[in-house]
Amino acid sequence: MLCVTEGTLEELPGQLFAINAPKMRAFVNRWTLQTVAAHFRYLGPTEGKAKLASGEERQQFGFKLHAQDACNVVYAMWRFDPESKLVVSVKSNPSQHTSAECGNKGYRDIKPFQDYPVPLLRSGDGHWLRAEMHGALLRVSVDDATVWDGQVGKEIVELNGPVGIRSDNTRLEIELQAGQSYGPQPHYVFGCTSAVEPD
Repeated sequence: MLCVTEGTLEELPGQLFAINAPKMRAFVNRWTLQTVAAHFRYLGPTEGKAKLASGEERQQFGFKLHAQDACNVVYAMWRFDPESKLVVSVKSNPSQHTSAECGNKGYRDIKPFQDYPVPLLRSGDGHWLRAEMHGALLRVSVDDATVWDGQVGKEIVELNGPVGIRSDNTRLEIELQAGQSYGPQPHYVFGCTSAVEPD
């Protein structure tokens, strides 16, 4: 089940969702493995635009992993514009847990062991984007081809949080799949609250 904490997701037939908001943030509020995949169709930029807290303006879509709270999370983002590339970043502020405390501090981009170019998008294009973490190792693929492979840092493994999705200034139709976890898990259901939503 998806908890939307900013923007909107429109439900479509066939377990699809439409994203039309300049900023959309959501997470899966049931415990899963740190594996998430989405088949999306790119429909171009949104009519209105929203800037990031840094002042930058991007079109992008991607995943959140180990999203413990607003200050501690891993991002795997496919940036569509102004430059097409896959970027993995960690937001780490161990002693802070709300946006009011950390703002946009604590971000660092992670250099992969290897990475490859992502496709250039045109309106109407469809692709599979997938991210999978095993411990500190993260692999991101597009259409089953690896585009990013690396280690995000051992401290990230200690974060206790769900997977989720994020988009900025991009219209999409998506089908989301999150890896199911077997056996009992702590905090099996996450409350639907912006307190656990990173920006």
